[in-house]
Amino acid sequence: MNNLIGINKEKSIELVSKLNDLLANYQWFYQNLRGLHWNIKGREFFELHLKFEEYYDDAVVKVDEIAERILTLEGEPFHTFTDYLKVSEIKEEKSVTNGTKGVEIIVNNFGVLILKEREILSSAAETDDEGTVSLMSDYISETEKTLWMLNSYLK
Repeated sequence: MNNLIGINKEKSIELVSKLNDLLANYQWFYQNLRGLHWNIKGREFFELHLKFEEYYDDAVVKVDEIAERILTLEGEPFHTFTDYLKVSEIKEEKSVTNGTKGVEIIVNNFGVLILKEREILSSAAETDDEGTVSLMSDYISETEKTLWMLNSYLK
């Protein structure tokens, strides 16, 4: 039996679970970026303050897109920190003021996200869910480029 958009309901439930996991991780990623943006200090303050803001602005858009994709698949997006805490691999970072440490945290967080995005991409492709495939493909391309740039910054 298929859902409203023509995707097998059982497979859709599996995708919703994976997307909720990604959503939870993006919420913690967003929170970490806000903290880094607010608390960063040092010579690279202006550069990193703006960069971290760029990243959290992007993350909040992705949070909304992921939640809306879950709704499109007839699921319910997680919306409480209780749910996020239960499933997120990304953990909170507190009181980080060092720029290099902040960038390392972001690299590690993006590393978690991209693995989850690749897993969702594969599952969505097997399910013929082109909408989720397209979303994850876009996220992966952006994340790959961002990771390359951040890694270059750290060298």
